[in-house]
Order: sequence, then C-alpha cells, then structure tokens
Amino acid sequence: MGFEMQGAGLACDGVDLTEIAAEHGTPLYVYSGDLFTANIRRLQAAFEGLNALFAYSVKASSNQALLALALREGCGLDIVSGGELQRALAVGADPKGIIFAGVGKTPEEITAALRADIGMFNVESIGEIDHIDKAAEALGVRGRIALRVNPDVRADTHAYITTGTTENKFGIDFKLIDQAMEAVRRAKHVDLIGLHCHIGSQILDAEPYRQAAERVVDIVERLREGGNEITHVNFGGGHGIAYKRDQTALDPTTVAKALRPIVEGLGVRPILEPGRSLIGPAGILLTRVINVKVGVKKRFVIVDAAMNDLIRPPLYQAYHRITAVAAGSAEATRTEVDVVGPVCESTDFLAKDRLMPLPGTGDLLAVHDAGAYGIVMASNYNTRPRVAEVLVLEGRAHLVRRRDTIEEILASENVPESLAKRSDGS
Repeated sequence: MGFEMQGAGLACDGVDLTEIAAEHGTPLYVYSGDLFTANIRRLQAAFEGLNALFAYSVKASSNQALLALALREGCGLDIVSGGELQRALAVGADPKGIIFAGVGKTPEEITAALRADIGMFNVESIGEIDHIDKAAEALGVRGRIALRVNPDVRADTHAYITTGTTENKFGIDFKLIDQAMEAVRRAKHVDLIGLHCHIGSQILDAEPYRQAAERVVDIVERLREGGNEITHVNFGGGHGIAYKRDQTALDPTTVAKALRPIVEGLGVRPILEPGRSLIGPAGILLTRVINVKVGVKKRFVIVDAAMNDLIRPPLYQAYHRITAVAAGSAEATRTEVDVVGPVCESTDFLAKDRLMPLPGTGDLLAVHDAGAYGIVMASNYNTRPRVAEVLVLEGRAHLVRRRDTIEEILASENVPESLAKRSDGS
C-alpha cells in the first residue's frame, strides 16, 4: 500500500512508477488511492462514536477524482472559494456536507452557496454576518453559519501557516465575541448553529488542539445563553505529517483523545477539516534528471520539475524527501547536492545541501509527501505547462488530469489587432 520498493524499483499500490512515467512523462504527480483511503479510515476510526463530519480540505489537492474518492469514503468537503464550490457540486457532493470557509467571500460566492443550500458558512468577520444576511434575504432563504473564533493559541509551526493568533487575518478575536453575538441578533435571515476554530497547519502536537477546545467551551456556553442552538463545533484541521524521517506524524487518535471529553460534554457534532494529513503522504512528484552540474563549491542535480510545479520548498523552506525510483540506488555513496529545476530563478529548488546518492542524467526521482499543496499551487511560470496527475486505484493507473499544452496556454491570450503582425510582414 502506498509507495514501496518492489522488484526493480519504487511502486505505487503495486504499479511500477517507471512504467507510469514512461507512459505519462515527467514531471508527474502520482497519488496512491489505497493510502488516501487508509488515511481517511484511520481518522474515522479514531473518532468513532462521535458522529463526526470529516470535511476534506479541497484546497490541499482538488482533483475531482480525489474529491470523488473522499466522498465515496463518507467525507464532506471544506471549500474556500466559489470555484471550489463548483468543483464540489460537479463531483456530486451533498450540499449539506459542504463547509464554506475563507476571509474574503464575495457577494457572488455567498449567493451561489446559499442557492446550493450548503451545510454552513464559517464566518470570519463580524461584517460577513451582515453580508450573508442580506444575500439570504434577497433569495428568500436562511443561511446557516458558524463563527470562526480566533482563540489566540500559538501552534508550533511555520509562521506562514499559523492561523490562530491575534496577528493572523483569520477568524474573529475571541475577545470580540459579544459584538459578533450582537450582529447575529440583528440578522433576520441567519441561523447561528456552530463554532469554528482552526489554529494552523502542519501541527505535530495535540496540546494546542486541547487548549483551543477548552477556550471553545466557554464561548459555546455564552452563545447558548444568548439563545443560539449550537449543534456543531468545527475543530479545523492542520494535523501534521512526517516530512522528515526524524519527525512523527500527529496521530489522529491523540487528537481524538484530547477532544472527545469536550465534544461529549458540549453535546455537539464535531467537524474536522483534514487535508494534508490525508493526501500529503499519498502523493509524490516524479521528476527526471536533466543534468548533473559540478561547480567549484556545489554539485547541482538539475531536474525537469521546478518551483512552478512544487513551490513549497522555496515558499515555506519546506523539506521533502527525494529518492531514486530505481532499486539499489540507496546503497550508493551519499553526496551533498542541490536539487534544482530549470526555471530562471535562484529560488527554483526542491532541496538544498541534501545528502543523497548522486543520480545520473536520465534517472527518475521521487519527491515524497507532495500530495498536498503541490499541483494546486502550480503555475505556468516561464510558460511551463502544468503537469499531469495520475491516480492509482484498484491496481490501475488512471490519468486524472492531462498535462497542459503550450497551445492551450497561448490560446487564452489576445493580441490587439494594432499589434498583430500581418502575413505580409507589415
């Protein structure tokens, strides 16, 4: 299950990655359907008996095939844009299982979500309550909301992916909860049914979840005293994975143990919004070595994948394990190298000062734990086509997104007639 050495090299759910690369080319994202499914089921087992809703975070990796697989396993969907709403509906999601988060929902997005009758909005500001109320009035419907409360709990993670402190743009400061309650009382077309609390991403310790949950208890009691029937508490996501060999992924049973007494005490249905923890380890980026460049101070392994394919290393200084796909390479002498792409930027790297067996031109490499925030953050920088995606499901490799073509990239642009070169060269 997942990515394991098998015979001549690395395989995904038993399918040879060398064969997949030969058929679909590189760079290429490959996902393990077995591992993605197993991660969902492990989370469900940890929270057994609590009637939890697991709303898969679409922004982590949004291919419709992955969404369909998550829905098949009983997940809802956590969305953050109108485009993701359309994705969710296109793949057949039950609107009641859709949770709409995000700090800047436009009037058009709010209206579309109300028309779809989604489960609820995670409201990120006091002004948003009024926006939803006006849109609901115009449609003659009621909008269900959960207040996203910023608990001012600091998680030990990268500064760019923390969301639960007073310095972050997300959520309503817990000290302003009375103002939020007053806004709810003024609203005539909004039902406050829940509370939402997401403190960050790539968290490897359950203690911040416990701290945030304890702060939630007081707020739920205050909301209920104000006449609101709070039936749901959303504890967000952010469960960390083991990018490095010396890291230990956050065990969902540890999180469940921390939250279970609070959930049972409040008598609410818990919601979690997992993304990275489900799809991150279930995806790799395949890339082929173009050249090995030996400089005075460094060796550069130049590969065909670049920062436009996987931006996490330059953006977050993120670490991803990189291994050879061919068997036997791990025994070779390790050499310190930079693994870099062909994009014309000094920040175009997948690894810096990495000790690894020195590959040769044409060798196939696997960038591990790349399933989350990989293809979804990709771009066409340097007019590079976004890569294809393959899902291995039930022993077969399925192309679930074809590679862009240069012609498609150019076709989306228009040159004013006065600038267009005529056939006569004038």
